[in-house]
Amino acid sequence: MATSFPPPPSELSSDNNQNGKVAETAKAHDENVLQKHVAFFDRNHDGIIYPWETYQGFRAIGCGILLSVFSAIFINLGLSRKTRLDKSLSSILLPIEVKHIHKAKHGSDSGVYDSEGRFVPSKFEEIFAKHARKFPNALTSDELMGMLKANRVPKDYKGWLASYTEWKILYVLCKDENGLLKKEVVRAVYDGTLFERMEKEYSQKKKNK
Repeated sequence: MATSFPPPPSELSSDNNQNGKVAETAKAHDENVLQKHVAFFDRNHDGIIYPWETYQGFRAIGCGILLSVFSAIFINLGLSRKTRLDKSLSSILLPIEVKHIHKAKHGSDSGVYDSEGRFVPSKFEEIFAKHARKFPNALTSDELMGMLKANRVPKDYKGWLASYTEWKILYVLCKDENGLLKKEVVRAVYDGTLFERMEKEYSQKKKNK
């Protein structure tokens, strides 16, 4: 079975101002947007994400079977234990508890989510200010790799792998026809709206066939 990828999402509305910057408001910082980021995969809205729900979420946005299976195993295996308050309890079902998702935040990341899972606009802007050289509001593949290398904490190999996998999947799914990962797309994935938009577009595409 070949792995298939959905087309990149169409132009997204964003909170950017005329300078392409996200306004740093108290509301944006106080909301736990990390929970919103993962809540899309809680398909039955019970606060728990099981591997089959992660799989269903990736299929819903148009990903192929192989990528969806890989993502479900990689994500739930990596996050399940960290999000459970009682570390002595383990489950072969690998559940992820949405309300504790901030406890699974890994190292060597961009810092856009703080330790409580809140969105930090200044860190988001820093991604493009430091690494977007060819275009101010988009990242090329090389610029993305440069960002990942710059964020690496020495000997944090798990963090390196997690960051690489997350961003590589995002790039493959959402790059435009010119191979650019646009700022508004990255912003949408951080606040969780990208997945909902991709699901709607993929569903409409299937209906039109």
